[in-house]
Amino acid sequence: MTPKNDQPVQLSGWRLKWYTIIFEADTTAGRRFDLLLIWLILISVAVVMIDSVHGLDGAYRPVFLDFEWLFTLVFTAEYLARLVCNPAPMRYALSFFGLIDLISVLPTYLALFFPEVYALVDVRVLRLLRIFRVLKLAEYVQEYQTLGLALAASRRKVMVFLSAVLMVVVVMGTVMYVVEGPENGFTSIPTAIYWAITTMTTVGFGDITPKTDLGRFISSIMMLLGWGTLAVPTGIVTAEMTQRRKPLEPTTRTCHVCLTEGHRADALYCRHCGHRLPEYLHESEAD
Repeated sequence: MTPKNDQPVQLSGWRLKWYTIIFEADTTAGRRFDLLLIWLILISVAVVMIDSVHGLDGAYRPVFLDFEWLFTLVFTAEYLARLVCNPAPMRYALSFFGLIDLISVLPTYLALFFPEVYALVDVRVLRLLRIFRVLKLAEYVQEYQTLGLALAASRRKVMVFLSAVLMVVVVMGTVMYVVEGPENGFTSIPTAIYWAITTMTTVGFGDITPKTDLGRFISSIMMLLGWGTLAVPTGIVTAEMTQRRKPLEPTTRTCHVCLTEGHRADALYCRHCGHRLPEYLHESEAD
C-alpha cells in the first residue's frame, strides 16, 4: 500500500520490473517499449488527421473507428500499467504527462455517452483532444528535457529581447501611422503596430503596404532589422544548451528505493538516499 501523502516506497517483484521497463529508457526493454509507444502515437495521430479529410471520413468511418478503439484500448492499458507499477500513483496521475495520458483516451469513452456525438459541433471538439497524444512523445526523448532546461534558463534574456522588439514595433508602428495615415490603410495605431510586427518578422502578409516613399524607406529598414533580430533568441537558447551539455549527461536511471531519477551513467549510489544503484546497462552492452 502507498503511505500517506502518496510518498513512494521501495519497489520489488513484478512492479519493479514493470517500472523499469515503462519509466526507464536506459535498458534494452525500456528502449523497445518507448519506440513501440512512439510509433503507436504517431500512427494514432495520423489516423485522427486522415479521419478529418472530407470524403474519407464517410467511406472509411468503420475502419477509422476500429483503429481509434484499438489505440484507445492500448493507451488505456498503458495508463493503467503506469498507475499500478508506480509507487506514487496519484502523483503521476496529477503530473503533466499523467494528465496528457488521460486526455488522450478520455474523448473516445466520452463519445459513448453522447448519441450521435459526431453530429454535434460542440462535442466534436472532444475528438481534437486526441491530438494531445503527440505530446506524449516528449516523455521518451531526452533532448526534449535538454531543450526545456535551456529555454527555462534563458527565459529572462528572451523576455528582455522580446520587450525590446515590442518597443521597436510600437514606436515604428506609431511613426508609420503618422507618415502613411488612414488613407493608405493605416487606420489606427494598433493596425500600424500589426503591420510593424508582420514586417519585422519578415512575414509580410501584404494586406497593408506603405504608399509613400518615406514609408517604404522605413519598411526597408524594418525588414533588414528583422533579419538580424530573428537570430537573437536562437543564439541565446543555443548558448544555454551548449553550456548545459556535459560529457556525462543524466540518464533515466532511477533509484529503486526512493525513485529519484536523473543519475549519471557512472553513478554507483543514489544522490538522494545513498542506496546502491542497480548496474547501468551501457549503450554498447544493449546493442
